Amino acid sequence: MLDLPTIWAGIIAFAVLTYVVLDGFDLGIGILFPFAKAKKDRDVMMNSVAPVWDGNETWLVMGGGGLFAVFPVAYAIVMPALYMPIIVMLLALVFRGVAFEYRWRTERWRGVWDAAFIGGSTVAAFCQGVALGGLVQGIEVVDRAYAGGWWDWLSPFSILTGFALVVGYALLGATWLVMKTEGELQSAMRARALPLGVATFALIGAVSLWTPFQDPAYFQRWFTFPAILYSGVVPVLLAFAGFMLYRGLTSGRDVMPFLASQSVFVISFIGIGISFYPDMVPPSVTIHQAAAPDESLAFALVGTVILVPMILAYTAYAYWVFRGKIDPDAGYH
Repeated sequence: MLDLPTIWAGIIAFAVLTYVVLDGFDLGIGILFPFAKAKKDRDVMMNSVAPVWDGNETWLVMGGGGLFAVFPVAYAIVMPALYMPIIVMLLALVFRGVAFEYRWRTERWRGVWDAAFIGGSTVAAFCQGVALGGLVQGIEVVDRAYAGGWWDWLSPFSILTGFALVVGYALLGATWLVMKTEGELQSAMRARALPLGVATFALIGAVSLWTPFQDPAYFQRWFTFPAILYSGVVPVLLAFAGFMLYRGLTSGRDVMPFLASQSVFVISFIGIGISFYPDMVPPSVTIHQAAAPDESLAFALVGTVILVPMILAYTAYAYWVFRGKIDPDAGYH
């Protein structure tokens, strides 16, 4: 018999990872916007994601909606615990989306919309990191309900994870622009990507060293036998991804830095999965405890099996159509 809760946990994890992979560099471009002073460079940066940025948000909706539909207990616990960073993140994404369209429609207020785009991107990334940190450090649960306070999510650890995600997304944005642009803008982003890479790995190291002390279960999942046999592969893979990032940036490659930086996020996500499993809401609510009845999971799975491949195909087609370098003189808007 199929283990439907575990299957759905994998689907939700896939949706969240896909969102990070697709929207991370998108948000990173907004974070890097202040470092491009020329209007033409800013236009090129936005044009590099203009055809795909709104489609990337699909996976955020799927992750949140899927959590509500198939893990209602987890949704009912996580939302009250993380209301503040989640609401601020959503508002930031709204401002960012409006700014994305409006800055092309005005000259007088362009600076205002640029600031909204920068602020929306940075705040959204920071809040995502803070929410992740708040989840990793554990949520107080009593009788299958949130039992903590309004500000339990705010801690030095969650602030660190928020800052780490901002820097990491900036790295994704810089390597995306290395891949998609040419000339001075590409050179500038290549120069910025190297220190951003160093900062990203330093912050990953800091978060990784701090995480096992958030809950004894994390320490056991990482450092006890036989778990250490596969958890020990994660830092090795991260080191290899870092080497490929450095090599791609210093050897003049265009695509390799972006793929390497994406690999860093994928591997880090796997590390988070090792820390969490089998919990859905650390440290006390497991995947099976948080899941809806199997009948509901099976019903929702039928539609998901049909729709997810369609969304993936559409997304792949959009990126294929708009592949290659950006023409600075050909605007999307």
